[in-house]
Amino acid sequence: MKFKSSDFVFQLFALLGAIILVHAIYVAVIRPNADALIEEQLAREAAGETYIQQRSLYIVMRDYEQEACFVLMLWAMAIMGLKAQRSIRERKLLDRALLNVREGTPILPEDARDLSRPIQALPEEERNYLLPRALLTALQRFSSTRNVAAVSNSVKEVCDTEGDRLDSELAMVRYITWAIPSIGFIGTVRGIGEALSQAHRAVEGDIAGVTVSLGVAFNSTFIALVISIVIMFFTHQLQLMQERLVLDTQNYCDNNLLRFLKVS
Repeated sequence: MKFKSSDFVFQLFALLGAIILVHAIYVAVIRPNADALIEEQLAREAAGETYIQQRSLYIVMRDYEQEACFVLMLWAMAIMGLKAQRSIRERKLLDRALLNVREGTPILPEDARDLSRPIQALPEEERNYLLPRALLTALQRFSSTRNVAAVSNSVKEVCDTEGDRLDSELAMVRYITWAIPSIGFIGTVRGIGEALSQAHRAVEGDIAGVTVSLGVAFNSTFIALVISIVIMFFTHQLQLMQERLVLDTQNYCDNNLLRFLKVS
């Protein structure tokens, strides 16, 4: 497979793009609005006004841990989007007649080479997809072994190997899904630590610093858990799409090739 180097380049540029985009939004929109709201709240507290503090999304999202979580979210979405797009392209091959076999026509070992030619004539990218590889492997095995059971096993081996490969390629997405709540907990620890360092001010009656620090602690965990839930949903949808592709490919081979094989 020739996807590894291109995948690495894509993931690298996707990460850089996510960092630039999220940081630009934070610098231009989120942090200025959050700082303005915090200053307004502190000013009203200092003036002794009685008011109900409104929970603003800008304040919830303002800290560095939340920014890192959004960067990782966009990065994971980009990786999953690339893999989903590839699965969709591979699925389109299932609607094409790659084998010109009429119903009821037996396929003999001598026919394997002729049936392989249209598949070998596909563009290189499409030839590397699962279905062409499974069909070519099956035809080559049938030509060499003249054994239908061996052909069936070869198709199953190709599909099982592809399923394992697709599952292993989701390791980075799983790592990101694990890392996001961890970053949220880091924000929680940082916020609680800052709050404890200002405990003496709270004893003296100034609770503004403690309130802001505790806000960091809870907001970072809240955002991280919400993002983690979203990513896990899309991860499971992608896994389902890939598993269906592997199963449908195996069924395609059974229905369009294996049932026509005959040893004279």
